[in-house]
Amino acid sequence: PKIKWKPGNMVYPVPAVIVTCGKSPEDYNAITIAWTGTICSDPPMTYISVRPHRHSYPIIKKDMAFVINLTTVPMTYATDFIGVRSGKDLNKLEACHLTYQLSEHHGIPMLKDSPVSIECEVTQIIPLGTHDMFLAKVVSVWVDDKYMDETQRFHLDRSLPICYSNGYYHSLGKSLG
Repeated sequence: PKIKWKPGNMVYPVPAVIVTCGKSPEDYNAITIAWTGTICSDPPMTYISVRPHRHSYPIIKKDMAFVINLTTVPMTYATDFIGVRSGKDLNKLEACHLTYQLSEHHGIPMLKDSPVSIECEVTQIIPLGTHDMFLAKVVSVWVDDKYMDETQRFHLDRSLPICYSNGYYHSLGKSLG
């Protein structure tokens, strides 16, 4: 039989992404986010939820833009490190030896190490409690061409993506159809 737990968020697994932010080198930062997802297809929109006391929060709020970078098995250590360290104390991109190029619309770092980088422009900030939700429109998507096949189909599964579930990172298994 099932047992009752206190109310909580048990919608798992969720994406484990590294969100990059900052339009100027002194603001460049990265934050690991699990509260993200799709909210609309047309226009393409997404969201991230961030605690207001996090170092990235005022940077994203000031610039009204960020980049969602999907993570992979080889990026697991960096994903965890970025999630538990503060950008106030060190440059997390340098500490994790992550490489980046600047996004097209807002000049925010997007990770070359990531198979997919999604440049976003904030349209609304909604205070929710422990987190504030940054609603955003997707202004560009960049994919690593090594995961494209000859028919121009993108194969994210070949990048070995990871997800987060109840305190742990997991690799995704084989496709079921």
